[in-house]
Amino acid sequence: MSTLGSFIWSIADQLRGPYRPNQYGNVILPLTILRRLDCILEPDRDTVRELAAKFDNSNRLKVEVKKATGRPFYNTSNYSFANLLEDADGLADNLVDYIDRFSPDVDVFEYFDFKKEILALEKAELLREIITSFKAINLHPDVVSNADMGDAFEYIIRKFNEAANETSGDHYTPRDAIRLLVDLLFAEKDVDLTEAGIVRTLYDPTAGTGGMLALAEEHLFAQNPDAKLSLYGQEYNPQSYAICKSDLLAKGHDATNIAFGNTLTDDAFIGRHFDFCMSNPPYGVDWKQYAKAVMKERDEAGPYGRFAPGLPATSDGQMLFLLHLAHKMRAPEDGGGRVGIVMNGSPLFNGAAESGPSNIRKWLLENDLVEAIVALPTNMFFNTGIATYIWILDNTKHPDRKGLVQLIDGTSFWTKMRKSLGSKNREISDADRTKIVKLYADFTDADPDYSKVLPNDEFGYWTITVERPLLDEDGKPILDRKGKPKPDAKKRDTENVQFTYGGSTAGPVAKTEVIQAYYDAEVAPHALDAWIDWSKVKTGYEIPFTRHFYKYVPPRSLTDIDADLEKQVAKILELLREVEQ
Repeated sequence: MSTLGSFIWSIADQLRGPYRPNQYGNVILPLTILRRLDCILEPDRDTVRELAAKFDNSNRLKVEVKKATGRPFYNTSNYSFANLLEDADGLADNLVDYIDRFSPDVDVFEYFDFKKEILALEKAELLREIITSFKAINLHPDVVSNADMGDAFEYIIRKFNEAANETSGDHYTPRDAIRLLVDLLFAEKDVDLTEAGIVRTLYDPTAGTGGMLALAEEHLFAQNPDAKLSLYGQEYNPQSYAICKSDLLAKGHDATNIAFGNTLTDDAFIGRHFDFCMSNPPYGVDWKQYAKAVMKERDEAGPYGRFAPGLPATSDGQMLFLLHLAHKMRAPEDGGGRVGIVMNGSPLFNGAAESGPSNIRKWLLENDLVEAIVALPTNMFFNTGIATYIWILDNTKHPDRKGLVQLIDGTSFWTKMRKSLGSKNREISDADRTKIVKLYADFTDADPDYSKVLPNDEFGYWTITVERPLLDEDGKPILDRKGKPKPDAKKRDTENVQFTYGGSTAGPVAKTEVIQAYYDAEVAPHALDAWIDWSKVKTGYEIPFTRHFYKYVPPRSLTDIDADLEKQVAKILELLREVEQ
């Protein structure tokens, strides 16, 4: 639990009555942000006011403020938490003036519609009381670290959503899962990250409250305090966007790098590519409402567009974000890019051969972009207990990893939490995370019980259609005009033939030979009159993760089963005798 978050949420008790519990966040979240920015601005307030008197142009003023304070944002109001309460009658108007006089890039309060809340608080005669409570908290980064502030925001959001009976997974990802993703994302590049004066870019198209961006930056600075990481993100939830942007402002980042909007229909960073990309897109959320826009973009962008490889079913948009991120990696000739994305199990195997999902996997694997997939423990996320996976993509793989995919079973590396948070009752401890990252680093030398390294072709297959003849009343095949047997649709069957069937290493190149070998060995002996319809052969890709880690458990012996049955029968007889008495 976040102690700060709990304290801030306790202020909500003052709202009871005029506000319902599911409305508390509309007041608490923007005021927490305002108070944090207020604490940051306080030491240089007089300097900024003097500069504002000299420079009318906001762009020039921003430059001068940055020179004087080192901060990219400012506020030119004569009001702050230090003096807001001195004018009791004008408190609401003065608070609005304070919000209006932030530099143009601080648009976060608009996304909370906070002016409406100010009027509502004043009407309920609660505004003075709430401002007094927030004035008492010092939220300067020197007092409340960015990590603690992030924990507080997450606690408040979770409480807000619990009160509203909504899911919290849309807003943020557990920090233990993010830390593992970040460690894996940076694993191959950690040596590079220690170079003096390096500049790297990191992008999250589903930025939420900014947790992934914050922890990635924390990791990089731990490697190299002199490094510079430019953070970029996009978020469609107004509250989450406002929190993310204000968090980056507080850390001195360029807030214009955080955009509001739907990444899939309105990419705010068209033409931009990044060193690192990461995301935890929503699972199982349909995209029917903007399918028309996505399909239009695919058709107009041509073979190099972000959605060219294929489209998933409209019932689940996860793989659209997977494609988007693959498209956002820096080109290999410019140093390349890496992607880390958390998804549930369906992108591994959903869709038949030549369906949208299968074609997306085909494109990723044939272009050798998939480096590793890690299965996470269940019950890791706040709003779901289902299986989840981290995918790592890289378009400049280390030579040892080229043409290969590493599957890591991390499902057993977890620690039980003292107290559950929603569906989350397990966490990946530092020790658990170290073990998983070591499996990744050990690669072909890793424990085979937890790690498998497989060639890309291992995941490819052909779906073949096997026909049987339509027979007449005498049991003889009915022929078509060309003298060939007509197929009987009722007896038609399909079979999946792995690229690697029979130990083949030629992959899709040996299509005819491998399929024929499969047919001769697996089909012909059982159906002498069958044949393959070669015109219907389809190519598919799937990643049957669990199959590669399946461990055979022999059934119990009949003697043990009989002994247990006898015990149960004896118990039942004993109970019946008691009833009869």
